[in-house]
Amino acid sequence: MSAAIIDGKAFAEGLRARVGTAAVGFEAKTGRKAGLAVVLVGEDPASQVYVRNKGKQTLAAGMNSFEHKLPADTSEADLLAVVEQLNNDPAVDGILVQLPLPAHINEQKVIATINPDKDVDGFHVVNVGRLATGLPGFVPCTPLGCVMLLKDRLGSLSGLDAVVIGRSNIVGKPMAQLLIAQSCTVTVAHSRTKDLAEVVRRADIVVAAVGRPEMVKGDWLKPGATVIDVGINRVSGAEEGKTKLVGDVDFASAANVAGAITPVPGGVGPMTIAVLLRNTIVAAHRNAGLPFDENAL
Repeated sequence: MSAAIIDGKAFAEGLRARVGTAAVGFEAKTGRKAGLAVVLVGEDPASQVYVRNKGKQTLAAGMNSFEHKLPADTSEADLLAVVEQLNNDPAVDGILVQLPLPAHINEQKVIATINPDKDVDGFHVVNVGRLATGLPGFVPCTPLGCVMLLKDRLGSLSGLDAVVIGRSNIVGKPMAQLLIAQSCTVTVAHSRTKDLAEVVRRADIVVAAVGRPEMVKGDWLKPGATVIDVGINRVSGAEEGKTKLVGDVDFASAANVAGAITPVPGGVGPMTIAVLLRNTIVAAHRNAGLPFDENAL
C-alpha cells in the first residue's frame, strides 16, 4: 500500500476539542450553554444509536443536549408542533430531526418548518440556496467534514479537478457546491454517467458517495489522487455469519494507486457528528449576535 491514510477519527477528535473550547467561551459571554435539540420519531435501531452518540458528544463538548423521543405513531401535526416549540426556545441553538421519519410524515414539510438559522443539518431549502449562492448558512455535516479533511491534507484545493460520485441532496450536491467554492473544477457523476471509470480517472480528488460497496476500483484512479470514501456498507465477512463494513471504494486496490485515502471505518464517519457540534456552536454565536471566527474551527 502506497497511499497515505487520512485519519478522520483523529481530525474529528481535534475538532470536538476546538468546539469545546468555543463552548466554554460562549457560556462565559452569555451565561448559558449552547444547546442542540434532537428529535427522534419511532424506534429505528440505527437512529437510536446515532441519537445516543450525538447526545453523549454534545454533553462532552460542554453544550446542552435536548432529546425529544416520540412514538412511531406520532402525527405529522404533533411533530411540527414540537419543531415550532424548539424554534421559539432561546435555549436551543440547533435543531436536528433524525431521518428517516415514519412513512406517514412528510420529511420535506418537517425540514421546511425548522428555523433555517437553527438548521444545523443544513437541509432547509434556504440553507441549500445560501450554499449555492455563497451566502453564510449551514451546510450538511458529512460533505463539510469531507472538505475539512481535504484541506487538511492538501492545503489549497484551487484549480484541482474533482469528481463527486453521487448526487444526493445530503452529500453529493452540497459536496459539489463546497468544492466549487474552493475553486475546484467539479464533475458530478452518477448512475447514468457514461464511462464512469474514465471520468473518475482524470480527477485529482475523488469523493465516492454512491452507496454501492467497493464500486470504485484502483484502476479507475489517477495515480496520486486523493480519495474520500463516504460510503458505509455492511457486507458478508470472511467467516460465515459475520459481516464487515466497507466503503464505496475498493480500498485494497485503490490504496496502491491513490496518494491519500480515507479508510472505512475511521475516515469520514467520525467527522459527521463532530461537524454537527461545530455547526451548533456556530449557530449559537450567530443567534446571540456574537462575533466568532468560524474558520478557526
